[in-house]
Amino acid sequence: MKTILLDAVGSTNDAVRRYLPARENTIVCARRQTAGRGTKSRSFLSEEGGVYLSALIFPSDMPAPEAFRVMAHAAVAVCRTASAFGAEPEIKWPNDVLAQGRKLCGILIENGVAAGKVDHSVVGIGLNVCNSLHGIENAITLSEAASRALSVETVRDALIANFRQSSTFGDYLSFVHFLGRDVEVIEGEARYRAVARRIAEDGRLEVECGGELRLLSAAEISLRI
Repeated sequence: MKTILLDAVGSTNDAVRRYLPARENTIVCARRQTAGRGTKSRSFLSEEGGVYLSALIFPSDMPAPEAFRVMAHAAVAVCRTASAFGAEPEIKWPNDVLAQGRKLCGILIENGVAAGKVDHSVVGIGLNVCNSLHGIENAITLSEAASRALSVETVRDALIANFRQSSTFGDYLSFVHFLGRDVEVIEGEARYRAVARRIAEDGRLEVECGGELRLLSAAEISLRI
């Protein structure tokens, strides 16, 4: 997998797309982003001190309904990296990585689908390492979570190595700790309490509310644990 290191870009997701015609697995990393974005088109603060990485991959024969495997793999790579430096990460469904109950990392997946299969995936990862989080609520750096100063370069290299390793859905579930607990589901204007029961392999979350089971899609709801 080719790796390209840059100083500053608007968005690493956009930058890595330039390599689509070559059909080669490629990673682009930048010291900072000037127009980083998260899910639902939210802006993503990307000052120096974090790892901002986007991987362009070409899954082999992956049906579109199984695209959640890409997101799950990215979350596992982040959790393995955080664990290697002494933090205790967990996954907040579907793909936020937390440490000490605060957000450590954001992941943005942009899939290209053709003929019912995932043609390519752009996997964007923004991992707080030693960047300033002033004014950002409920966020944490890996240095804080690990209780020691960490260099961006060391964490970046570990994250790339972990991303290159394989993972399973079971690995993803091993970092999910909220199942069986009460959660608040936010679905449009509606909010209700439920118990999180399981995560299906297609990425949907099963919750129990009023004795009934429901399968929820991350595209449709938000979750507060």
